[in-house]
Amino acid sequence: MPPSNQLASSALDLIGNTPLVELSRIAAGLDGRIFGKVEFLNPGYSKKDRIALQMVEEAEASGVLQPGATIVELTSGNTGTGLAIVCAAKGYQFVAVMSRGNSAERATMMRALGAEVALVDQCPDSLPGQVSGADLARVEEVAQRITQERGAFRADQFQLPGNAHAHYQHTAPEIMRQSGGIDAFCDFIGSGGSFAGCARYFKEVDPAIQCYVVEPTGAAAFAGESVTRPKHRIQGGGYTMAELPLLDRVLVDGCLNVSDEEAMAMARRLAREEGLFAGFSSGANLAAARQLLKSKHRGGRVAILLCDSGLKYLSTDLWRGDYD
Repeated sequence: MPPSNQLASSALDLIGNTPLVELSRIAAGLDGRIFGKVEFLNPGYSKKDRIALQMVEEAEASGVLQPGATIVELTSGNTGTGLAIVCAAKGYQFVAVMSRGNSAERATMMRALGAEVALVDQCPDSLPGQVSGADLARVEEVAQRITQERGAFRADQFQLPGNAHAHYQHTAPEIMRQSGGIDAFCDFIGSGGSFAGCARYFKEVDPAIQCYVVEPTGAAAFAGESVTRPKHRIQGGGYTMAELPLLDRVLVDGCLNVSDEEAMAMARRLAREEGLFAGFSSGANLAAARQLLKSKHRGGRVAILLCDSGLKYLSTDLWRGDYD
């Protein structure tokens, strides 16, 4: 991102260099500090803009992606939005493949950005807003089929190293420059790319920094727990995957669980007390950071990502109704 007094050449120049804000009101009464990286100020309103640009540019550099090609990827909505922006700016066709269980705002936004959106029905026992690993498997099948039928490039966020590279090369260094140093980092895992990239950088800079993955209560498969609630409401992750190709377990210092109710309560507090309108996973990260300040990182500095905007969940029970 260019300095604010310079002209950007395209939307791609607006990706990255997001602010870091101290969440002093949410941390009031706790011994320690919480720093939130405001990723919803990327042009697609999420951290996934970073990986979309990185994966496409790495594919271009390797020669795998040629001008005029079609790009396909499965998405809960955020990676798809990022790819739609990148494809619009670079002249690629983009097909987003998404479960009908994800919030409708995301499909609307991707279509507005020029993407073709293929919506996949959920499993018979699934509920809207609760996308399970089984639902994601259905989306994966459709994404593979469309990729093959169209001879497209698959921007596979679960496999391509550009996902983690974006956060290793950019997000984590930004956090270190802006914060002056941290003691811990925690991150809700979907593909695991933001955790993997950030954690690797933090540990190279200072091996004492502790890094924690965050999963939904009852769906903490990565932590080795039995999955009892695969249909949790925290969209964008918690797909009950015990292994994630991009995430090296040597980077993980611990695992934290957050319930749907805790994630929603923290997202709402973030809006009302800090004026920051974010989504489910941001609330989960904030709840996990508070856990750390109440326990082994009392008195420390904990960094989190505010992953995406609350605008993407207006039709969900995160914001509908009376929640005073």
